Amino acid sequence: MIMMQGWQFTKTHEPLRLVEVADPVAQEGQVVIDIKASGLCHTDVTIIDDPGWMNLIQPPVILGHECAGVIESVGAGVSKFKPGDRVGVCPIDPDTQVSIGGVVDGAYANKLVVPQTELIPLPDNVSFIDGAAATDAGMTSHRAIFGVGGAKPGMKVGIVGIGGIGDFGAQLAIATGCEVYAADPKPAAKKMAEAMGCKAIFDDVAEMKEVAPDLIVDFAGFDSTTSHALSVVAPGGKVVVVGMGILHSTISTWDLIMKRAQVVGSMGGDNSDIAFCYDALSQGKVKPTLATIAFNQIDAGLETLRRGEVNGRLIATQD
Repeated sequence: MIMMQGWQFTKTHEPLRLVEVADPVAQEGQVVIDIKASGLCHTDVTIIDDPGWMNLIQPPVILGHECAGVIESVGAGVSKFKPGDRVGVCPIDPDTQVSIGGVVDGAYANKLVVPQTELIPLPDNVSFIDGAAATDAGMTSHRAIFGVGGAKPGMKVGIVGIGGIGDFGAQLAIATGCEVYAADPKPAAKKMAEAMGCKAIFDDVAEMKEVAPDLIVDFAGFDSTTSHALSVVAPGGKVVVVGMGILHSTISTWDLIMKRAQVVGSMGGDNSDIAFCYDALSQGKVKPTLATIAFNQIDAGLETLRRGEVNGRLIATQD
């Protein structure tokens, strides 16, 4: 039996294990992908660290929910794709809403089996590394800023957290003509925000009081980031919460009511968000900040994420 490797989650507070499992086989409507690049997400750190995630995860399961690669084989009924096609993978099945790397085995592996409905063609001039980053950092930020947040050209947009998702999202917003303000205390993140053309950069979103953004997207999600965002958003404005740094937050109902503001959540996105990001990457409108590690360093990479030492997105490669 041909075996592949994958980084498997078993329970909270236990490190991932590099295991060997049988190569996946494409059933009807499915494809098997030879993974070339897998993005590391802070969500996977919280899955390992926070028992609250056990309500959503079905271990043992290979983690990882963002990747790009080449189709190795296809099952019966697959008509839109063929072996050899370069593709990215939407983390969420549009039909069943099942997520890879949580309910079913995910992208911290050599190979992955998914329905063809989760695939997005990867342009030839977009690398597998960029393609992997766009399947979560790009997809999630695009949906939060434009789909849920309703950002338009000329709108004042605050971005909290210039990490892997915030970096991608801020660049998309700037490319669309938004007036973007960033909040992140890390010197490296501030340099990224300045380089991409943010109007101003702050340590804390609370310092955006004079700016009063129409929309603030919290890609950090550490309680105070959300409450501070609500305190400075414009009257009638919207705070979109994406980050899950911790799984609870306390906000001021005074600010919420007196401003007639909105606090809404956004999670993930779909194929159309990823396709938008692939087009932006292909046209050179965005260039996310990425660092790479080898596949066999994924456990160490997650520890680096845990320590907050990653600038932009960390991608594990297998080329």
